[in-house]
Amino acid sequence: MTGTAPPHLMGHLAPVADEIDAVELPVDGALPRELTGRYLRNGPNPLPGEVSAHWFAGHGMVHGVRLRDGRAEWYRNRWVRTAALEGRSFVRADGTFDHSVGHANTHVIEHAGRIMALVESSFPHVLTPELDTVGPDDFGGRLTTAMTAHPKTDPVTGELHFFGYGIRPPFLTYHRLSADGELVTSAEVAVPGPTMMHDFAITDRHAVFLDLPMTFQPQLLAEGMPFGWDDAYGARLGVMPLDRPGEVRWFDVEPSYVFHVGNAHTDAAGRVVLDAARYGAPDAVAMWGGLGSDPAGPAAAAAATGTAHLHRWVLDPVTGAATETALDDRAVEFPTVDDARVGREARYRYAVADSGGGAAIIKFDAAHGARTEHDLGGDTVAGEAVFVPSAAPDRAEDDGWLLSITTRRDGSASQLLVLDATDVAGPPVAAVTLPRGVPSGFHGSWIDDAALARR
Repeated sequence: MTGTAPPHLMGHLAPVADEIDAVELPVDGALPRELTGRYLRNGPNPLPGEVSAHWFAGHGMVHGVRLRDGRAEWYRNRWVRTAALEGRSFVRADGTFDHSVGHANTHVIEHAGRIMALVESSFPHVLTPELDTVGPDDFGGRLTTAMTAHPKTDPVTGELHFFGYGIRPPFLTYHRLSADGELVTSAEVAVPGPTMMHDFAITDRHAVFLDLPMTFQPQLLAEGMPFGWDDAYGARLGVMPLDRPGEVRWFDVEPSYVFHVGNAHTDAAGRVVLDAARYGAPDAVAMWGGLGSDPAGPAAAAAATGTAHLHRWVLDPVTGAATETALDDRAVEFPTVDDARVGREARYRYAVADSGGGAAIIKFDAAHGARTEHDLGGDTVAGEAVFVPSAAPDRAEDDGWLLSITTRRDGSASQLLVLDATDVAGPPVAAVTLPRGVPSGFHGSWIDDAALARR
């Protein structure tokens, strides 16, 4: 990219121009032999010559690294071949949205043995294990809304809970897939208007919705993202029993915005406890204004123009009260948790931070209020850290590894970094040198071979 490109297309955010394959990648250290599968990560990547109006708007590209027998067998990257990639508009002639088009640029997950690339404005797009695109999936015609890029898998039932939001009624719809991938539940959730609801949470018995004041504003369409802060909308969190879809108890909270939830659980008193990376109202306004122009992405843009901090809400269905507590003073984004603890009480959270002068991968210990950091220095930025558990049957919660694609701030080189989750501040267990600089992107997953064998 030239110096005239928007900042979100420069440096470590600069898109790549082609798809490549590389085999037998160099490894510093020793890859754990238990890591047998694929690390996949999605993000926006406009086609050569395209200039996206906003960082969130580029076509989806999935980068993958195949690990097996202590080797990094291959790296490859592929655009998600949506209809939008071929030039088709997702807006129909009557002004409604065609959810089969989309950019599919935000997340990539596995469910029921299938790999799906996700964006919150569209249907999921199914990929092969080699990252070829099969096509959009509406689950046999049952899905009629978009699908969030942040579905939640219940680790006990194997069910996938998700939602879709829209700019026209129904503004919010809850959905549930069976463990076998069948859409078995859809229910409208009443909200006052169209908001950008990027994430949500589940507990073992609830779904938790975030109805926050980032609303659809059509006058902002020319800026690439037609959503903006709305002081008049209010802010509230909704608790829906999973056995009563559509019935929601709402709790008013201080105005704020949340891109990403850390986790939630129901405590012994029946209260819902939600942790997330929270932007207070002034920080949310500053952060949102910076995303279209700041070259650093959510973590560093937040540090420069508006910060998110790990925050906790406790929602009491008996009293109707919501209490709010800041859990840490470090500016962070992309909080993650052990997938086996989704919807359950968890001791550890992981996140990334970037002050602009130095990046880090962070581990929070909720039991002791402690924070541990793996410092990456000033020249490298970290992507979302995905926890991969060890295979030990009696493992501790943090017995496993953190996987993250790190990229030089100038975009010149990248690694797949493997950290010991029990010793995050220690030296990497292994670092796989990737054959190119991988643009900083959004979200990814570790998909082991056993998961794909379930299909």
